[in-house]
Amino acid sequence: MAFSNIKAVLQSDIQTVWNVVTSVEGYTWRSDLSKTEILSEKQFVEYTTDGYATFFTITAAEPYKRWEFDMDNENMKVHWTGIFTQKGEQTEIDFSEEIIPKKVFMKPFIKSYMKKQQTKFIEDLKKVL
Repeated sequence: MAFSNIKAVLQSDIQTVWNVVTSVEGYTWRSDLSKTEILSEKQFVEYTTDGYATFFTITAAEPYKRWEFDMDNENMKVHWTGIFTQKGEQTEIDFSEEIIPKKVFMKPFIKSYMKKQQTKFIEDLKKVL
């Protein structure tokens, strides 16, 4: 298992940050996605720009505080935790991932790959805010 974490302070209120991050159908700000599909209240699928599908199951949701889900695709299983904290007029986000690669050859690269994905997510988030 690998672990990856990223923190950032965003120049926006917590309600706006929460609404952008947790809106499955409002994915267009994400440069890595081509579409999303809602399966149920707690399950959805994200498709990369290459058409690669990742399945999500929401495991915890405390509005404006914490969002957690499990991700699963053919390469890995991930448990993601997002913590949201209001800091005056700014919002601090703390996103962590516990990653289990499904393919042996991925083990040496999985942490750097996930860090790259997290960094891109934060860059896209800052642009939309």
